Amino acid sequence: MATAPPPCSALFQPLAVWLSILNTLPSRYIHAIHTEDPGLEEPAATRERLKQGFPRGATRRMTQPGLLIATALADLAPGEDDTLVYASCYSESRALESYLESFPSPSPTLFQTSIHPGAVQQAFIGRQQPVRHFFPHTGRPQLVVQAVQTALLAPTPRTILCGGEERGTWLREQRAASDRTSVFALLLTPEPAAALGKISLVATDDTVAERFLLPAFFDALHARRAIDAAVAPGLRLTLTWQ
Repeated sequence: MATAPPPCSALFQPLAVWLSILNTLPSRYIHAIHTEDPGLEEPAATRERLKQGFPRGATRRMTQPGLLIATALADLAPGEDDTLVYASCYSESRALESYLESFPSPSPTLFQTSIHPGAVQQAFIGRQQPVRHFFPHTGRPQLVVQAVQTALLAPTPRTILCGGEERGTWLREQRAASDRTSVFALLLTPEPAAALGKISLVATDDTVAERFLLPAFFDALHARRAIDAAVAPGLRLTLTWQ
């Protein structure tokens, strides 16, 4: 005997639960921020500018994003029990370009650099510090919302949301690398006292999302501009400064 199909309310229950979670998604408060906008600065120039902040010889194999992220994180003093969320669309593009350019006689040194751990790992290796909660994100249209959502849902009192890109050369022409170098790092906590700003995701009736990519998020952080954008269908990102 055939069973009756479930009522419509049962079919839509998972969606209702998800919307309920979004409606109660906590906000986080910004207690420290570090942004780097070096423009067209070459990796060698970045290394020379920042080398005083690292142990002697530590920067030799570090990538440009690694140097910048390590500098940004040093200002935020991450702890072992903090949640760390990292967002990058293209990551270490220059290291890959340099290695591929060495063919048909591939360079072992450039190969090692091209497979070097990502920017955050480089920072923590240099600090000789473990981290318990690390969530790297990549992508394009949904990268910002996914990284912010992860940061807001983190179970730890302190969360560091960081990310950025490295300016490519010939990969940029193939739309496989960023056209600029930029890095940001935010220290987020649930405490409003003495906060610099507030970041939230809010459920809305919006059915169309804006094209809100990582460079736009960085620009708002760097210029301390407010954000109010529909970053995904039914989800709006807001950022206010005190």
